[in-house]
Amino acid sequence: MDSVNLLEAHDIRMRYGTREILRGITFEVGRGEIVVLMGGSGTGKSTLVRVLFGALQPTSGEVLLEGDDLTRLSGDAALPIRRKFGVLFQDGALLSSLSVAENVALPIRFHTDLPHSTVEIMVRLKLDLVGLSGEGHKLPGELSGGMRKRASLARAIALDPLVVFCDEPSSGLDPMATAMIDRLILDLKEKMGISSVVVTHDVQSAMRIADRICLLDSGKVLASGAPDEIRRSKDPRVQQFLSGSLEGPLAGGRRKSFLDDLADLEAEEPRS
Repeated sequence: MDSVNLLEAHDIRMRYGTREILRGITFEVGRGEIVVLMGGSGTGKSTLVRVLFGALQPTSGEVLLEGDDLTRLSGDAALPIRRKFGVLFQDGALLSSLSVAENVALPIRFHTDLPHSTVEIMVRLKLDLVGLSGEGHKLPGELSGGMRKRASLARAIALDPLVVFCDEPSSGLDPMATAMIDRLILDLKEKMGISSVVVTHDVQSAMRIADRICLLDSGKVLASGAPDEIRRSKDPRVQQFLSGSLEGPLAGGRRKSFLDDLADLEAEEPRS
């Protein structure tokens, strides 16, 4: 394995029955790199992320973290590897009956036998890092949407992981809260050297935080490169995604205009 790459996926395929979701994806994440996964709904982004951190077993292919193949590990054997991952789920996935501090402490208590006083210090440090100092006693329901995302991020980095996976971290947030989450993801790289894999539909956010953008379409990698490279791409499918156009060659895109479709429907209606 190349020492520059922390995480590698080779020829990942995922099939459900006759439907192939991932069609031979090869993917890598460098040490301290922020990689943003983009693409339309149903293109395989979330499935790929779940394969990368071991929540799904691919139909074929391998996922290597520092040379260890996650696809060959299961149960207790996989725990030492999986604790090197942190996950920020789209909905935050905080336990509503536990305080914010207790939520952040969960992975520490599960994976270690550290004394209570040490766990408290680690939790306090992580909450400080995401700007939630003094909020640990609150329940998730008492927080704003942006604060819940930050609390979830604090839990994701509780064990100082090598890689954090963020599934739609800015979903449902206003522009200022989105900018704050983006800043925190950049801080993980700059202050802690943590790599991030971020799934998002927010083009502005992706351009702001990414070292590299990987655009998926129909379960394959359509384009991969630095934000400027993606922005300058001559591929009409890439430009269609960036512009949000309904017309174009992308899977799921419309090759006719909405008005053309209305005209077709009117033409099929019986005349009185």
